[in-house]
Amino acid sequence: MRNLGYGSTNGHPEIVDFKTALLRGQAPDKGLYMPVEIPSLSSDIIESMGKMTYPDIAFTVIGQFLKNEIPSSELERIVRDAYDFDIPIQRVYDRKHVMWLSKGPTLSFKDLAARMMSRLVQFIMKNEQKHMTILTATSGDTGSAVANAFYGLDNIDCVVLFPEKEVTELQRKQMTTLGGNVKTFAVDGKFDDCQLMVKQAFTDPELECLNLSSANSINFGRLLPQLVQYFYAYSRIIKNSDEKPVMSVPCGNFGHITAGLFAKFMGLPIHRFVIATNANDEFPRFLETGIYNPIIPSRVCISNAMNVGHPSNLARIVDLYEGIMDEKGTIKKMPDLISMKRDIFAVSISDNETRETIEKVYKKYGIILDPHGAVAWAGLMRYLKHEGNWNPSISFETADPGKFSEEIIKILGVCPEIPKSLEVLKDKEERFVKIPNDYKTFSELLRKL
Repeated sequence: MRNLGYGSTNGHPEIVDFKTALLRGQAPDKGLYMPVEIPSLSSDIIESMGKMTYPDIAFTVIGQFLKNEIPSSELERIVRDAYDFDIPIQRVYDRKHVMWLSKGPTLSFKDLAARMMSRLVQFIMKNEQKHMTILTATSGDTGSAVANAFYGLDNIDCVVLFPEKEVTELQRKQMTTLGGNVKTFAVDGKFDDCQLMVKQAFTDPELECLNLSSANSINFGRLLPQLVQYFYAYSRIIKNSDEKPVMSVPCGNFGHITAGLFAKFMGLPIHRFVIATNANDEFPRFLETGIYNPIIPSRVCISNAMNVGHPSNLARIVDLYEGIMDEKGTIKKMPDLISMKRDIFAVSISDNETRETIEKVYKKYGIILDPHGAVAWAGLMRYLKHEGNWNPSISFETADPGKFSEEIIKILGVCPEIPKSLEVLKDKEERFVKIPNDYKTFSELLRKL
């Protein structure tokens, strides 16, 4: 069986294998790698997932993209090592659910992708006896998940950039207290500034000697593992094969929802996705008007990991619907908006509505949502109000409320339980470098690593 090929959303003629797409992170023309064709799963296999564990489903789904590239025995070992924690699904009322993706090592859904990706990279680096530098930008949870996933791995250095004033203290400490092969930079700017510097580094010929790759969701190797959670969620909430759930996803850089759309294109029966953004509403406005305008600078919201004014993965979504968008957000070919609207319901949730949702859900159901999960739940409620009740439905909770204890206390007057992994961070020493929003300064520091 031939390998699955990957091409650039910007149209670069080179088609590469998964290993190349994983290690490069970004295509030479600054586009994002997309599979030339999306593998499909039969309805029989999808129905059988109800009897599978999460690692079993991961092996089945991810394996469709890695045939002939990673030995089956090695892939099975990797998925079992990566997914050694629970992923609970909680019924809230009727057949409305919350999926808790926040039970991994850094209490964020990003663990589900970063742990899998890090082990794939390490497998390749060891086999080829090479060294790599993973470079990533974060608006909150990505950095801590990536840093922890790559921490202590042989043959790999990990460099994380974060906006100094837009991450919580606990999010920052999850990155800056590791040391070792993890280096962190606090940028005097926004997430979009951090992301821009990362993208520029990948195309900088003076940095080729560092063998750079990305662990942001611009890297298909980071996005791929996120497909699994959709198959898992589906397998746990349906009662018969005729059901098609609605899934609500909090969206920032759009890697999470892009993975969901891939799952749908693979054959997963999903009625509709709710794309729930915070005040950075560039996509809901695009879906409504057909005009795309990035938000520069991005708006600061309490759901800080979603403070993204131009989601990189939107280029992949546009590609899925037969359009072309470049890395700057310019639409070169309009996607099929009719099909996009059929599959997606997009809403923007304000900070006030986010806070109100946290309060309502706690008072009515005794459940504490974090701000990102509250955006998703509010988005689902908006969908049900405008489009009619739908069963089953599921909303993704993507970070532990304990990471946002100050905000939760302000809203509820109640402190969420602080997991032990966060408590121990309070007394740990931090190590990070403050830098201006200046690529030249950053590139000079990179060369000195």
